[in-house]
Amino acid sequence: MVYQTNRRPLWEVTTDLALAAQGKISADVVIKNGRLVNVHTAEIQAGVDVAIKHGRVVLVGRADHTIGRETLVIDAGGCYLVPGFLDGHIHVESSMVTVTEFARAVIPCGTTTIFMDPHEIANVLGLEGIRLMMEEGERLPLKVFTTMPSCVPAAPGFEDAGASIGPEEIREAMTWPGIIGLGEMMNFPGVLAGNPLVHEEIQATLKANKVVTGHYSVPETEVGLQGYIAAGISSCHEATRAEDALARMRLGMYAKMREGSAWQDVKATIKSITENRVDSRYAVLVSDDTHPETLLTLGHLNHVVRRAIQEGVDPVRAIQMATINPAQCFGVSRDLGSIAPGRCADILFVPDLADMKVERVMVDGTIVSEKGRVLFDLAPFAYPAKARRSVHLRSPITAGNFTIAAHGGKALARVIEVIEARVGTLHRQVEVPVEDGEIRSSVELDVAKVACIERHGGPGNMGLGLVRGFHLKGGAVASTVAHDSHNLLVVGMNDQDMALAANTLAECGGGMVVVRDGRVLALLPLPIAGLMSDRPVEEVRDMVAALERAWKELGCPLVSPFMTMALLSLPVIPELRVTNRGLVDTVNFRFVDLVVK
Repeated sequence: MVYQTNRRPLWEVTTDLALAAQGKISADVVIKNGRLVNVHTAEIQAGVDVAIKHGRVVLVGRADHTIGRETLVIDAGGCYLVPGFLDGHIHVESSMVTVTEFARAVIPCGTTTIFMDPHEIANVLGLEGIRLMMEEGERLPLKVFTTMPSCVPAAPGFEDAGASIGPEEIREAMTWPGIIGLGEMMNFPGVLAGNPLVHEEIQATLKANKVVTGHYSVPETEVGLQGYIAAGISSCHEATRAEDALARMRLGMYAKMREGSAWQDVKATIKSITENRVDSRYAVLVSDDTHPETLLTLGHLNHVVRRAIQEGVDPVRAIQMATINPAQCFGVSRDLGSIAPGRCADILFVPDLADMKVERVMVDGTIVSEKGRVLFDLAPFAYPAKARRSVHLRSPITAGNFTIAAHGGKALARVIEVIEARVGTLHRQVEVPVEDGEIRSSVELDVAKVACIERHGGPGNMGLGLVRGFHLKGGAVASTVAHDSHNLLVVGMNDQDMALAANTLAECGGGMVVVRDGRVLALLPLPIAGLMSDRPVEEVRDMVAALERAWKELGCPLVSPFMTMALLSLPVIPELRVTNRGLVDTVNFRFVDLVVK
């Protein structure tokens, strides 16, 4: 059965909802024998029925009077009835599958709504890419809201993306159906400095009465944070410490606590609640970036809720953080986030709250998943040729492109140090070997070369740097997933393998590759904007697993190393990054020389 939405706005059905609640007309569906998780009052109500009409809840309580001859009666079997989960910050492209495949993976986990920020595809294809993902989302049982990317490119003047979005595009987007607000405002220095273009984007969003989401990625919780919030920014997912999250909540900002594949902050940030016993209404659980393996083994928001419970949060409060709290954060609680009259009947059947395994998922009054299996088919969405041909190098890459000239036998060089499962990097100065007038990678020092190559048909330039923390013993890796401009990123221990890795991705339209000694060990093609596969999520999971095995063959012990690598080029997060324009000190926002003079 190919899924067809029966979703209707509240204003169309108010008469029938009022009549059905009274039993004057029959409900379409009645759920009996459930234990309601009431997120409004933070309590569990036993023996509750839920009556549904036109995909919306009309009554919670005793519903026998709403049952007619055509009413479908579902026995909850004593399961907890939990509102469908809402992910308040997600980059679907980071799952490396389309919105359709993402929906197929997360709906069985209980995620029924997402607020996606498609700034990955925006950096490659601009407004057209955003529209394509929104169009794909309109045909799914998953409710897809979109925040308009605010920083394309993320750091103007420091990198070159495939598109540019400014105040004019933001004003236009605020008129599009499905745009819920402004995507994460990464340019917090611009906000605090009063940059007119940055503030025009914020003003256009606020004028449209929509939310501005944040990205305040420095460990400062006093004057700067307050100035940032004062500009109208209402949420932030960049808290990595308990004190960061607590400061945000105390200032009336939603603290989005992240638990994805590589960035796992809940253990630290949830202490803001468990150790301070503050009201959790401004706490929101999000995934941000999640790989197929995580989705198919651990789950999605059900896993994030489970993690909060494991860290000591009461299960009902944890559920609030993934339901009513994000709904209120985005101003959609009239329709979503709870099981109450007038709300969409997005309901999860959960036998055990602590375990948070979802037995059945109902969307708009229809069971769409049971025991981890979707009960619908989704026709594939056709992306146009432009979206599938996005790697445009000025010329083929050669080993000579990676030469880093230096004098003497050693050179004091700036090195990017990565930390497993952390977004930030460290800015190190390391003495590195020089042979025949050029800096070499070093297994002993755990120092590899890194290059960021412009791939959007622009200036065709390349930035070079050094990186440690991957523990590579040889070979090279490359990716067109390289936040946020998504240029071609290459890390390697020898120049010939680096060239092979780069050219392999140019030929296949983008993706991720691992090579060694002139041979491709593993390849994940990502033909849609160089970011997403057109294959089923299970196939992508298997290809990602092959990539991770190949990384290990090169000596890398990290979990999800490609996600760590993909942030090497993100010039809005401390401390040192590399873009196609060069090496960037992201604490002081200035270019720096690789070799310290």
